[in-house]
Amino acid sequence: MSSQATSSYFVRGTAAYRKATLALFCAGFATFALLYCVQPLLPLLATHFAISAASSSLVLSLTTLSLAGALLVSGALAESWGRKSVMGIALGLACLLGGACVWVDSWHALLVLRALLGLALSGLPAVAMAYVGEEFHPDSLPAAMGLYIGGTALGGLLGRMLAGLLSDLGGWQVALGGIAALGFLSLGLFLWMLPPSRHFTAQPLSLVGLLANFRLHLANPILRMLFLQGFLLMGGFVALFNYIGFRLAAAPFNLSSTVIGLLFVAYLAGIFSAGWAGHLVPVHGPRKVLQGGIGLMMTGVVLCATPWLICIFLGLISLALGFFCAHSVASGQIGVNARSAKAQAAALYLCAYYLGSSVVGYVAGYVWEHAGWLPLLAVLAGLFMIAGWQARRL
Repeated sequence: MSSQATSSYFVRGTAAYRKATLALFCAGFATFALLYCVQPLLPLLATHFAISAASSSLVLSLTTLSLAGALLVSGALAESWGRKSVMGIALGLACLLGGACVWVDSWHALLVLRALLGLALSGLPAVAMAYVGEEFHPDSLPAAMGLYIGGTALGGLLGRMLAGLLSDLGGWQVALGGIAALGFLSLGLFLWMLPPSRHFTAQPLSLVGLLANFRLHLANPILRMLFLQGFLLMGGFVALFNYIGFRLAAAPFNLSSTVIGLLFVAYLAGIFSAGWAGHLVPVHGPRKVLQGGIGLMMTGVVLCATPWLICIFLGLISLALGFFCAHSVASGQIGVNARSAKAQAAALYLCAYYLGSSVVGYVAGYVWEHAGWLPLLAVLAGLFMIAGWQARRL
């Protein structure tokens, strides 16, 4: 790549690179804070609305399910409407819907608002991945993707921790309102700092072209394997974090919502490992780094099977380290292996990713209710073993 061509891309170490990555960090932060703030609240919601553990998980599963389906449409729209505008509108609508959740006291109304929030958020993750793939120099892309994924990890962490703390202070409504306010702050920073696209070429909206791009991506065996990774790893990761709250709220632990929320500080490990993976891929190759991340997730499952709180906490750290490392590698490889229509390729990956969250997250609730904690962990370990076996093809 010539020096003139290189200068039009964001290169690591420059002010433009730092500004763009910080803006994307804010976007990832707000997305995951709004999405996962309900996770530590599931035991409270189950009690408040007199529903089962599996039913309470619908407040998250329906959000990720609507997000997964709408990604296929928003990815196509972003190929015609641009990157920054789609992301800004999506995040603004999501913040408004997150704030509206505060004012309802009907379980079904809450589910409807959360499903709409998922629809709104669909305009951000795939488009952000496509923006990174288009605007960052190839040598800087793994680190930039790692920082974006790190933002999602921090959003997931603070969203859960603050929701747990605020719920103990004023109930679940106060918790959701506080997270919505944080989302609006992140939106302002994102709109202020993100430079407009310089390598985006608009395509006319066409159903034929849309389907042709999907067929092209699904015909690529490497992309299919990466889509499967997203489904299995995200599904297992979310399922464990969904039901660890029920496990720790019950005997012999009997922990409060605040303490359970503080355990999500394990997500800090994800911020580290997402960026760490970006540095390891050029040295060791994506396959080894991906398999290493999956190995850390397996270690986390084993530690969570123990009856000791310190081991469970270490298990959550290992799980977060492994998941965000693996997700950073897999999502970065989407842009490398998709030669065209990168937003639609990213949308397919994230569709599988959030389908895993919805399907595995919900089904795992029945395993938890009818079989218990150890059988649930055995199911999750099986998913991670399949992912590790498939990763050899990268």
